[in-house]
Amino acid sequence: MSITLSTRLRDVRGSAIRDLLALTARPEVISLAGGLPGNELLPRERIAAALAAAVTEPAAVQYGETAGLRSLREVLAQHESRRLGRAVDPACVVVTSGSQQALDLVARALLDPGDPVVVEDPVYVGALQVFQAAGAQLNPVPVDADGMAVDVLADRLARGLRPRLVHTVSNFHNPRGATLSAPRRALLAELAERYGFLVVEDDPYGMLAFDGSPPAPVAAHGDRVVRLGSASKVLAPALRVGWLAGPAPLCAAVERLKQSTDLCTSSLTQLVTAELLADDAWFAAHLDQLRTALRERATALTGALATVFGDAATGSVPKGGMFCWLEFSDGTRPADLLPRALEHGVGFVPGTAFAVGQDLSAAARLCFASNPPGELHTAVERLGAAWRAGGT
Repeated sequence: MSITLSTRLRDVRGSAIRDLLALTARPEVISLAGGLPGNELLPRERIAAALAAAVTEPAAVQYGETAGLRSLREVLAQHESRRLGRAVDPACVVVTSGSQQALDLVARALLDPGDPVVVEDPVYVGALQVFQAAGAQLNPVPVDADGMAVDVLADRLARGLRPRLVHTVSNFHNPRGATLSAPRRALLAELAERYGFLVVEDDPYGMLAFDGSPPAPVAAHGDRVVRLGSASKVLAPALRVGWLAGPAPLCAAVERLKQSTDLCTSSLTQLVTAELLADDAWFAAHLDQLRTALRERATALTGALATVFGDAATGSVPKGGMFCWLEFSDGTRPADLLPRALEHGVGFVPGTAFAVGQDLSAAARLCFASNPPGELHTAVERLGAAWRAGGT
């Protein structure tokens, strides 16, 4: 049957990461590909108890407010207030079905086809798909060890670039692993005020700083910022609870669009999320355990990479989050290495999947969060075997 699809789909790149999940789901493959928290790190018993309590409330199995349950919005506003160092009104918080929906709703609220948007290069693939679907004109800005090169952005703005919005994964960047430095955060907020664009501060990993203290958010430096957050990395992806906090007019527009998208996010999982995030003592202890486990996994991965690849490749040194960025200097192309790696029982994502304008053919993203240290050592040994099999 012939079906005519919308023109908006023509420029939307498929996600190589989602495609890889089918291959890496095979039991014999250790996956370093998807950005999945390890199953053993998810607080399943605490979630089960919260579910059992929530389901006794009639509201848990009913439709809810489009903007989110009041109890959860109040908890999220408190969390954002502590992060920003100023009060956040619950009315300026919208609960979404994961932070990916928040990003999509923001783009739909702000962008018309052809509008210029600044993205990081390498880019978070989910953001790339959202902006491509919106028909935006992409303007990539490179990312280095200190996050987005805001000085490069400033130069382009001075030469006439006028974006509607600038997207940044400010903490423990996906895929680069870098964190936007404090001076760059302040400059980005200043540029937003000067040139009138909105910063979309995508922050699903901010609570996963190994030392517990990421820099103050971009939103702490200015008002032209909308922050996106998620329970997926700190509680459980299946809850599908995300949120945005930002200017009131944008929240009102997003709420109107959400009405036409899904009516509301699950009341049941919102109640569970509200209970867990409001339990300050439990949540602080859980985060401490989670950070410790992720730090051990990051150390295991980077140590194994140094042992196996030596001077042939350089890995970033994670200070939080879930990802390590690996760059080969011996001519290896991870896109060519990947089929051999899968044959050897390990998967990863080539850097080309995240490229907008840069040549990232020598790079790869490795997730250390999904597997315990022993599995990570085995994964790197398999990756090394596949690398050696290619004649490098």
